[in-house]
Amino acid sequence: MAESGGPLIAAESPKAHPQDSTETAGTDEGNSASVSNGLSHAQQEVLERCLHALTHAKNDSHTLAALLLITRLCPAKQLDSGTLHRIFEAVGLNLPARLLVTAVRGSDGSGLPPEELLSLGTALLAALSTDPGMAAHPQFLSTIPLLLGLVADGPPQSSKNQSGDPGSPCPPTEEYVSSPKPKHADQACREGIATASDTQRASSGVKGPGQHQGDRDSSTPGKGAETADGREQNPSTSLDEALAADCYQVLNTICALPRGPEQLLNRGAVPALCRAVTGQQTLSREKGLPLLGHLLSSGVRERAWTRHQPELLSLLEFVCLNFCQISNQERLQMCSCLPQFLPPPGGAVECTELKRIVSNLWQAVRPMVQSKLTTAHLGPVLVLSACLLDLCRWDNVGPPKFCCLLVNRACVEIRMGLEEPPGTELSPQQQHTLTACYRITEAAMEQACSQGLGNTSTQSQSAVSGLSLQQSRQVLDALEEASSAMIYYLKQVGQSQYDDPFIYATFRALCAWLAEETSCLKDEVTDLLPFLIGYAESFLQGERKGKGLANWMSEMSVNDRSQEGTWTGEDPLRYLLPALCHLSAEEGPRRVLLTLDTPALLVGFLNRGWGVLRGQSGKTVTRDPSMETACSALLNFVVTEPERVRTDACFASLETLLSEALPVLLHKPRLLVLTANFCTLGLMTGRLKPPSTAEPAQRQFFSVTLRFLLSALEPGTLDGQVRISRLWEEWWEEAGELWRLSLQALGDCVRALPWITAVVREEGWLQNTLSILSSGSVLPDPQTGDALEEALSAMASHCQLCRQDIRAHMRKEAKSALYCMTRLKKSLSD
Repeated sequence: MAESGGPLIAAESPKAHPQDSTETAGTDEGNSASVSNGLSHAQQEVLERCLHALTHAKNDSHTLAALLLITRLCPAKQLDSGTLHRIFEAVGLNLPARLLVTAVRGSDGSGLPPEELLSLGTALLAALSTDPGMAAHPQFLSTIPLLLGLVADGPPQSSKNQSGDPGSPCPPTEEYVSSPKPKHADQACREGIATASDTQRASSGVKGPGQHQGDRDSSTPGKGAETADGREQNPSTSLDEALAADCYQVLNTICALPRGPEQLLNRGAVPALCRAVTGQQTLSREKGLPLLGHLLSSGVRERAWTRHQPELLSLLEFVCLNFCQISNQERLQMCSCLPQFLPPPGGAVECTELKRIVSNLWQAVRPMVQSKLTTAHLGPVLVLSACLLDLCRWDNVGPPKFCCLLVNRACVEIRMGLEEPPGTELSPQQQHTLTACYRITEAAMEQACSQGLGNTSTQSQSAVSGLSLQQSRQVLDALEEASSAMIYYLKQVGQSQYDDPFIYATFRALCAWLAEETSCLKDEVTDLLPFLIGYAESFLQGERKGKGLANWMSEMSVNDRSQEGTWTGEDPLRYLLPALCHLSAEEGPRRVLLTLDTPALLVGFLNRGWGVLRGQSGKTVTRDPSMETACSALLNFVVTEPERVRTDACFASLETLLSEALPVLLHKPRLLVLTANFCTLGLMTGRLKPPSTAEPAQRQFFSVTLRFLLSALEPGTLDGQVRISRLWEEWWEEAGELWRLSLQALGDCVRALPWITAVVREEGWLQNTLSILSSGSVLPDPQTGDALEEALSAMASHCQLCRQDIRAHMRKEAKSALYCMTRLKKSLSD
């Protein structure tokens, strides 16, 4: 267990851990050039002869001897980059790999003890890693498992050395065999080689190989050395710090490569580093944990959690235990790093163990949220809180009073950050904090509109009573003030800023508020509509590519639990759609939306969505709730703006889409709610058409629509109950109202387009519906009966043949549901 005297991880940027080998090499080059220019002509000649000897070395001993001469003549950090590169090319990658393999396998032919071979091999690799080209070489990458084994499990034990364990993770490399020569020559050579990486090691204060060997020899026999953090290590199972530093330098350099995180993941870095940290191996706290944090903050995060969930959960528990035990000041410093080790949100990792860890973290976070903190300290606390909410929502957050406080603090930060004078630029850290505050407000809106904030329960905690009326008003007032600040900020945004990821985060957070609340700030929201529509349209039309938005959202942990997947140009409009549903139903905002040609934007969105759904089949069919929401917004326009429907070309395009899509959707039962939306939208639009001769496309649309509507009910059974069909039963709560609205619209279509009654009879809708109504005396609900009666009454009033069919069925069963329709009887008698 980690010492309670200090935090397990320091507060530093996750991107700062791996050293930039290119930058380091460039620095060495600049420093060494002036020194190497001071070599005398004789020294230069000797250096060239040594380089020639190194290049033409016949065996490993000759190579090491040549390296010794070079380092005695001129230390590596005094050589220019060109000379260093020549040395590295001459030594190659084979020698250090063979040194490591020999040490791990414990061959007796090396002439050197395993610890010397390890020091030589890792020092050479650390020096070679200063060249980015070398670090990316496949043979260099093949040493990753060896290095990971060293930092995770310590040096190879004597039993392994004797047996030569074939299961060790060694690359396919020959062993190192030493020619007879004094042992002190190898020792001196190792000391010289290590200077190539002294520049990188100097900043951390870690001793070089030449130093640690002497330190080890002078230590008290039988007593373990102490690591940098004061822990005593067993010399038989732990690396000395210099060797561990070399290993971590190589791993950090690889991690900094473009495909470095993937290379490390595929070679077992995650479980190995987890073992190193939880086993408290040498430098695992100072270097292993930051490296693992950087790895988990990269693009391999989700794959790492998918492949190594048990190991990462154990590591998370280890880190969180340390977080809960340290002092409050140290805890504040650790807050900025802890989110790196949390699993990605969205359900990839959901288990009792994770919920327990999150619950423990909330216990440690609550006092910090309740304290008076500076903005610099409060920001990381709010970021961590947002990450915990992403994982488990409001489970175990705390009592309602604390939930209110957390939301209020987030809202205050939003106001302080966004209500600055125009032209004030937000720093990246401010944007990071505000993005976390947005996620807290979104979670609050989601919870407040479902069960009530603080009113959740888990197996590990009893249910917390919900908010009082006063607390609810306080939360909603705070959210309203935060939303007002977002509106103020977005009003200052110009088109040139549309690609700014933070603008997108602010846009999304405001849309989350508007999805639930449009009655407040109505005038301000209406004034902002040109920006909201223009912003969404610019991405939908492809004017903006959204470059960098997906990566930024991943880094900021911006997550949408309902819309998984990569960034697309449709995303801004998807977030805006629920608000458009509300706003299109109100007179003032609707007028503005019409001037912005919003119906055309929605029709274009449906066309794009249908293009995707059309190619799906079977289990690949994925429901898209956003398309259903777009239909609802369009339906508001169709109901309230009939003249616009008759004249706007986009509604003609909509009819074409519906006629094409419905026959296909009829065979996609998973999309039944979307089919019901299309059906309702088509019928509501059709009722506004002037009387005319039926066109083939229109007849096809009504034929398919009638078959779809007929599939909702099944004939009554022995108990006399007309039932919802199995096809519709799963979706009836969502689609039932659309079905009833479609029947009412069908009645209006019969009145407006008399030729439809012929289609109704030809498709068998009338006969089958009458049979179903005659088979039972009880309908699923009164509203279903009202909708059917509305459609049947319109047919009876406008078609003699329909009237005859209805009368015939009414005479058959006096106790049927059909017989009880009084308005229909009146239509028959008129």
